[in-house]
Amino acid sequence: MPTIIKQADLIDSVADALQFISYYHPVDFIKALHGAYEREANPAAKDAMAQILINSRMCAMGHRPICQDTGIVTVKVKVGMDVQWDADMGVSDMINEGVRRAYGFADNLLRASILSDPDGARKNTGDNTPAVIHYDIVPGNTVEVHVAAKGGGSEAKSKFAMLNPSDSVVDWVLKMVPQMGAGWCPPGMLGIGIGGTAEKAMLLAKESLLDPIDIQDLQERGASNRAEELRLELYEKVNKLGIGAQGLGGLTTVLDVKVKDYPTHAANKAIAIIPNCAATRHAHFTLDGSGAARQTPPNLDDWPEIAREGGGDVKRVNLDEVTREEAASWKPGDTLLLNGKMLTGRDAAHKKMVDILASGESLPVDLKNRFIYYVGPVDPVREEVVGPAGPTTATRMDKFTRTMLEETGLMGMIGKAERGPVAIDAIRDSKAVYLMAVGGAAYLVAQAIKSSKVLAFPELGMEAVYEFEVEDMPVTVAVDSTGESVHQTGPQIWQAKIEEGAVEVK
Repeated sequence: MPTIIKQADLIDSVADALQFISYYHPVDFIKALHGAYEREANPAAKDAMAQILINSRMCAMGHRPICQDTGIVTVKVKVGMDVQWDADMGVSDMINEGVRRAYGFADNLLRASILSDPDGARKNTGDNTPAVIHYDIVPGNTVEVHVAAKGGGSEAKSKFAMLNPSDSVVDWVLKMVPQMGAGWCPPGMLGIGIGGTAEKAMLLAKESLLDPIDIQDLQERGASNRAEELRLELYEKVNKLGIGAQGLGGLTTVLDVKVKDYPTHAANKAIAIIPNCAATRHAHFTLDGSGAARQTPPNLDDWPEIAREGGGDVKRVNLDEVTREEAASWKPGDTLLLNGKMLTGRDAAHKKMVDILASGESLPVDLKNRFIYYVGPVDPVREEVVGPAGPTTATRMDKFTRTMLEETGLMGMIGKAERGPVAIDAIRDSKAVYLMAVGGAAYLVAQAIKSSKVLAFPELGMEAVYEFEVEDMPVTVAVDSTGESVHQTGPQIWQAKIEEGAVEVK
């Protein structure tokens, strides 16, 4: 007899899974990250991992998003050939209705990040639909569903190449990973797909990220095929690059490396890398006709209770009074606690401001001697001032940086990961500074925000210009007023220590 799957069961199961993964990390990720935290020798990288772990526990307890970027939804569906549907919607429409309900759930609003007309108007669809959906039709009488929510920052660092058949996969990966920078929020996972055709390699890389973290188990039992040999070799060699958590330098850049392969044409060797960030979010369920699937909450005892280790070198900064002379005394790697008022603005707001300046008009907000935070926060719920509000990838603002610094008098910027050469040159020339907040600690950062109001471009939604008042918001000096970048010096120092044997990667 065929299994009857009801429309409401698929919709409810997708919505439940997406809410669940917005605030619960997979337990395997937490255990792997905690192990890396305990092994870490670089204090800056250790603190970054502490913030991610503290944030994760807070989100698990408070049922609020791990990251302000609540992702683009990717769904892999295996439909049994003996399944029948009790439905008046197509399966993709059912899945998208589940997405719509999950992202609009009043008790835990999730940020809508999906834009239609991607090379045109780029208008927000308002409900994070449509999802990206892949289907397999398989023997059986159940529907198996994998749901993931992939952050845009890590997705942006994906790499693909058509290698020659004799080219080294390991050499190519070790060349690509440093080019990915820290915008994918390491430590996380690397998904690698090899073979098939161009699109198949990308799908293999994405699918591999659904597997649990088990590299230590593989190290103990040893490789049994070429894909497992690559996993072991790349895990060791990528971590020996010294990139570290958030790109600050350290012993752990990846928590695991996944490799999936597929037969390919004799003339080809397609290869893809897709990184998964510190906001690893995926869930699995099976529908068998007995009703909707519900995710089982994890045991919070699996989340370590840790505290950040405050040092005597932490500097408290009043953003309402800070001078350029004071900012010039900050050095790369310094930890600051920010207090006072800052502005926010990311891609769309920067484009608008640069266009306004080019037209000779005045900006709606005075940026002179102010700091701007690259963020698109989640909408608040209940008593919140603002929802999770972690940083977005700063390099996307690099092309605007010189104009913003030279024509507005902006003193500093706050974002995620490294800055590129164009931005660093502009920072040095203007004697400005760039500060880094930890990607993957969005709910923790939001606790430091005590008030929030929109000052400009309300039509941009989460990309509007806000004014936040913050209290002890933790940041690291990433580029100082002379143009020295911790994302350049940190990995170099720690790679050298690893090569010299002064520290050991495990």
